[in-house]
Amino acid sequence: MSSTMKLPTAVVLLGLLMVTTRQERNNQCVPKALSNTDILLCKDLEVLYPELGNISCRYVPDCSSYRQKITQWLQPIVRFQGAIEDATYTLIMVDPDAPSRTSPTARFWRHWLVTDINGTDLKKGQIQGQELSSYHPPSPPAHTGFHRYQFFIYLQQRKPISLLPKENKTRGSWNLKKFLHRFHFTEPEASTQFLTQNYHDSRGLRPSGRSRTGHTSKP
Repeated sequence: MSSTMKLPTAVVLLGLLMVTTRQERNNQCVPKALSNTDILLCKDLEVLYPELGNISCRYVPDCSSYRQKITQWLQPIVRFQGAIEDATYTLIMVDPDAPSRTSPTARFWRHWLVTDINGTDLKKGQIQGQELSSYHPPSPPAHTGFHRYQFFIYLQQRKPISLLPKENKTRGSWNLKKFLHRFHFTEPEASTQFLTQNYHDSRGLRPSGRSRTGHTSKP
């Protein structure tokens, strides 16, 4: 190939390489940050899932089946590096958008409640304590839009924490405000949230068979 041919060919190849690189960058599966309104809840708390990493203050991305996988994964790593080592904490995870954000008639849905967490463990992301409500993964019902999954860390007083018998009957319609007042919880030490929606809706598909409710009445 003559030198006069090599230069135009190199320019074309470089252009194709730049386009390909740009497309690959745009197609990367990167969780997007929440809107300015939703980020107000985000304060010093990390929530880490497999593959996704820290999803705090992010949307679960609609790629690599992440919105389906998160309904099956075990409890995330929840880490508060500002925790006081000799203090005791309570972790609360709720969905305020049950059954939907536009009509939250079952607010709050209790997804996880753990008390008596040692500050040293919390700094490491090791949630070990008294599990009053076992972890229930995010499972937003179909056709209900995006749901917020909120995490709160409260500094726990010496008084033992428990759920009332009626609270133990169901996870839905939990009066979080009364629970916090009962145990003298004030402002959370740390908090965050992430958003996701039903993975069928993400792909514009209708669920096969019976539609999923996404929630269970068992605590």
